[in-house]
Amino acid sequence: MREFRIVDQLQKLDVDIKKNQLKYHSKRVLVSKEFTFDAAHHLHNYEGKCKNLHGHTYRAVLGISGYTDERGLVIDFGDIKEIWKQQIEIDLDHRYLNETLPLMNTTAENIVVWIYGKLAEALLNTQDYNGLRVEFVRLYETPTSYAEARREWMELE
Repeated sequence: MREFRIVDQLQKLDVDIKKNQLKYHSKRVLVSKEFTFDAAHHLHNYEGKCKNLHGHTYRAVLGISGYTDERGLVIDFGDIKEIWKQQIEIDLDHRYLNETLPLMNTTAENIVVWIYGKLAEALLNTQDYNGLRVEFVRLYETPTSYAEARREWMELE
């Protein structure tokens, strides 16, 4: 059994590790961040409960890939959160989706493609990182039901 020990001294930059050692590799890596939002919607041309106004607690999972920078980061998780808060969630959280999204039937399939497009557009305008791309967006409408948009599918059109 390994012995538990308390760190005696924190590693110091430029003393114990050099800046050129922070980047461990040059591989593409996927990072992912999850968000939740609450929204109301109803479906058109649909026979079932969802034709009536109702709400969900949605869960969105964003997958972004890129190459690590000199610090060993693909993108700061805080920067992903900032993009989500300022450019995507503003049109989703505590909103009536039929009113705030472009004209569409507000299915999970349509919403996930809209989120993918907004995220891809935001990453194109992010100049602090190199080679970023959206790999997937998964949108859970319920804990067991989701729609997904993947880069290889979105780039086919």
